[in-house]
Amino acid sequence: MDAGAHGRLIGYHRTNDAPTAQGDIVMDAITPNTKADQHSHVVRPANMEWQKTRFPGCEVKPLLFDRETGLVTALMRFAPGAVLPDHEHVKIEQTYVLEGKLVDKEGPAAGLEVKPGEFVWREPGSRHVACTPEGGLMLAMFQIPNKFHERDGRVTDLSGQDWASLWGHIEKD
Repeated sequence: MDAGAHGRLIGYHRTNDAPTAQGDIVMDAITPNTKADQHSHVVRPANMEWQKTRFPGCEVKPLLFDRETGLVTALMRFAPGAVLPDHEHVKIEQTYVLEGKLVDKEGPAAGLEVKPGEFVWREPGSRHVACTPEGGLMLAMFQIPNKFHERDGRVTDLSGQDWASLWGHIEKD
């Protein structure tokens, strides 16, 4: 696995618990184990760095990541022309487009465009290639990380690691 800035690993595996100028700890990927009386967790995306993924032009700011269940909420930023290659949504995926547009390049909904202020959700098992012709910023929510279908037949997660070994046990639950 590739190490990103400040020791972060690309994908949803490790966090940078660096204090901010205000002294807060920014939890940018992992939901901390907390006392039962703490119900609200404030995340400050403006204080977080964009993390490059292995896909050119695709960056992420993980806002919530629960290692036990695979639940992910993230800001996703795409450069003009960026492509998120062949991937499958194992459970329901939800995306709210803040800027730019998200286009299904390949798959059953090829040509579908989701524009700013629009929301799309995809059923479990849906598979497609997505692109952002003019770039974009989206809020994405996954019940479990996506499966990326590699050209060599492997199935990986966003970080390029074997999906089944990391997440397969959750899919069976």
